[in-house]
Parts: sequence; C-alpha cells; structure tokens
Amino acid sequence: MTNTDLAFTPAIEQAQLIRQGQVSPLELVELYLARIQQFNPQLGSYFSIATDMALADAKAKTEQLTQVRDSAELPPFFGVPIAIKDLTAVQGLPCTYGTPILKDKIAPYDDGVVARIKQAGFIILGKTATSEVGSLPYTEPPGFAPARNPWNLEYTPGGSSGGSAAAVAAGLCPIAQGSDGGGSVRGPASCCGVVGIKPARGRVSFAPVGDRQNGIAANGSIARTVADAAALLDVMSGYIPGDPYWLPDPEVSFLEATGQPLGQLRIAFSTAIPPLGDAAEVCQQAVHETARRLEEMGHQVEPGCPDFRGLIEPFQKVWQAGVTATGIPVAALSPMNQWIAAQSGSAGEYLQAVAQMQIISRQIVGFFEHFQVLVLPVYMHPTIRVGEWADLSPEETLQNIIRWVAPCPPFNASGLPAIALPTGFDSKGLPVGVQLVGRPAAEATLIALATRLEATNPGIHQRPALVV
Repeated sequence: MTNTDLAFTPAIEQAQLIRQGQVSPLELVELYLARIQQFNPQLGSYFSIATDMALADAKAKTEQLTQVRDSAELPPFFGVPIAIKDLTAVQGLPCTYGTPILKDKIAPYDDGVVARIKQAGFIILGKTATSEVGSLPYTEPPGFAPARNPWNLEYTPGGSSGGSAAAVAAGLCPIAQGSDGGGSVRGPASCCGVVGIKPARGRVSFAPVGDRQNGIAANGSIARTVADAAALLDVMSGYIPGDPYWLPDPEVSFLEATGQPLGQLRIAFSTAIPPLGDAAEVCQQAVHETARRLEEMGHQVEPGCPDFRGLIEPFQKVWQAGVTATGIPVAALSPMNQWIAAQSGSAGEYLQAVAQMQIISRQIVGFFEHFQVLVLPVYMHPTIRVGEWADLSPEETLQNIIRWVAPCPPFNASGLPAIALPTGFDSKGLPVGVQLVGRPAAEATLIALATRLEATNPGIHQRPALVV
C-alpha cells in the first residue's frame, strides 16, 4: 500500500490496521501532517494545525500499543486521525469562528462532542476552515485564505463545513466533524464528493454551550464512506446531562445499521423545491438516477415533496439571529454578516419566527407519515466559484444563497435526519450528489439505504487528481 492509498483508506480500516500492527498511530499522523503541509496552502482547508499536540498524542498511543495485550480493550478509533471544524472548541487549540479577532483565543475546554471523539481514541490533527461564524454556504472569511475545492481550485468546497469536507476529499484526514444549521454538512459534502450526515435533532449534544438557534443546528459527520460517517455518528451521539432535547440510543449502532436488512420502502422524490422551482438539470439527473436505482432495488418510488412555502422568512429570521448570538462584536464582522445582524429584529419577532417555523415543520414531518424516505437535490445547482458573489450587495447575495441551498433548511427547521451522498460528476468534473431525508430519529434507515446506493456506484470514490 502506497502512502497515498493509506491516506485515502477509510477510518474504520485504519483502526483495524493499527490493531493488526500494520501501521502505527505515529505513522498515520506523520503521513497526514506531511500531506497537510504539502496541499493545505492551496486548499485552505485547515485554519490551524495541531502539529505538536497530534504528534505527542500519536507517540503516546504508539507506545501504549506495545503494552496492550488484547486490542479489543482499545477504543474503536484508537490512533486514527480526525479533523474538527473551527466552530467547535478543542482544549488547547484556537477556536476562531472564522473571525481574525479570535485567531489567538485558545479554547480552555473541550465541547462535549470533542470529548467523545477523544474518548473513542481519535487523534486531532487540527481545526478546519469555516465561513465567518458559520453563517454562509461558502468558506471565504475575511482574514483567512479561502477554502478551495480539491476537484477544482477555482471553486468553493461549500460552507460552512467547507474545510472539513475539502480535507476529507483531499486525503488530508480520513474523517471529520462538521455542523449543519442550514445545510452546512450536506452542502460541502455534496460539493466535494463525500458523505455527510446531519443527524436528527437531539441525537448529538451541543454541551456545554447550547446551539443558540432553537434546535436548527446539529453536529454531524463527514467521511468518504457511509460506514465511516455512520461510525463517527455513533461516537458523537448521546445525551449529556442538561441537554434541552435528546433522543434515546438507537436499537443497534449506526455502523451495524449499514448491514441491516431493508424491506420495501415507500420513497418519494422531487427535483423541485416549492416555491423556488426546479433544480439545475444536472441536479435533477442525479435525483432521477437515484430514484431509478432505488426502484431497481425493489422499493416503491414515486414523485412527492412536502410544501415548504412559508418557511423561508421565519427560517431566515432564526438564522440571522445566530450571527448576533455568537457574542462576537458585530463591528468586527464582515459587511455581509453586519448586514445579516442588522436584519435580526427584536426578541418578539424572533419568537414569532420560531412559532411559525414550528407550524410549518409539523406539516413537513406529516409528509413522512406516508413516506419513509425523501430523495432531493442537496443544492439547487452545482458549486460556485470562489468569490463568485463577492461583488454583489448583501441583499443580492442573500437571494442567491436562498436559491442555492433551498433543499437543506427545511430539515434543520423540522429536525429530521438527512444524509448527503455523492452520485457522480458534472461536465466540469465537479461532484454532484443527492440527499436522503428520513422520518424523525430514523438515521438507521437512511444509513442502510445509503450503503446500498453506495455499493451500486463505485465510481464515486475517485480521488481528486490534484492530491494524488
């Protein structure tokens, strides 16, 4: 196995190689640090690299392996590297939120999700790029190099988890954590040709700080395979005392769900998002091809889509409030985020928006009384160029954002689980994908179904030429 092959080996397999003594945690960490040094200057996928911390952890874990009699005693991802999005606190590392004024602010604690990642044996390589305060679907915060798509450096990897998706796609880590408040895991995963899971509301804790946006955001997983993404979701999931909402543990692990039998499912699909109309042709083709393959598997597949009309305005109000909720001085933010903050309105208007969002969400969830899965585009058109909207007014930029990401926010509002899955490439060689949306707390069904779709499309695991 070459170093490049090892870098692109799934995290689950890397954990097995470590247990078998075929590779050490130190060798893996040194491999990824070398790749980060080589490719990150072009990609901008990491804001900060935890070189000393990662090497120290890797050396300690490599030494620990010589003293372990039974590898079964080790945590599941012992010695496997991972990257953490820079909206998430890792003790001893910067947590910038994509703002230059926080570049030197070192987090004094681990977020709950990071504590669980460490307990699972992962070694943290660094913090990945995010849009400023995570508010935008492209990763170009002022004061940082823009994150770029490893399939074509002229294009964005999406946002706000753009750095995590680009790092996974480029083999700068085997797996990464992200977060999704309006498509911020699913969109970058689709732009970069990887897998992204946005779990159901309450599946993964936001302890100790809370999510600040009335439950629309979720910590999620980004990986090159469904199994890896499912296994990371297992690691991150679970109640932490004081969580305002939570789900019971699943009957079987999400990794085990990849092999669970599926009966005939009733599946809906749509290539249009009411009230915004049809997606671009290449995105429509991805949905139709997925629907065809699901029908060939024996599922009952038919056109259908919830009515999302009326959701844009209240969701926009809750999303806008998230900018000021960070506590970062508005004057320190970019003009776009300053404008967003100025639109956020009063507390009463926010609560009215929450109530309206909840009413429409009930209708969306009601759709799934008749269907178990919904297939939609992830975004309404393929990825945009870096800086493509830089010269537009904030109002024009917002309208472009709404039009692009429209298939994602309804499931943040309703708290339904969704998984983005690559399907192929457009005429420019850029990845295209679909999302599968499920019933409340039904991630296992989506994971099982996505695993079967993945198996029928081996071409999606190509590697960007730039990084091989």
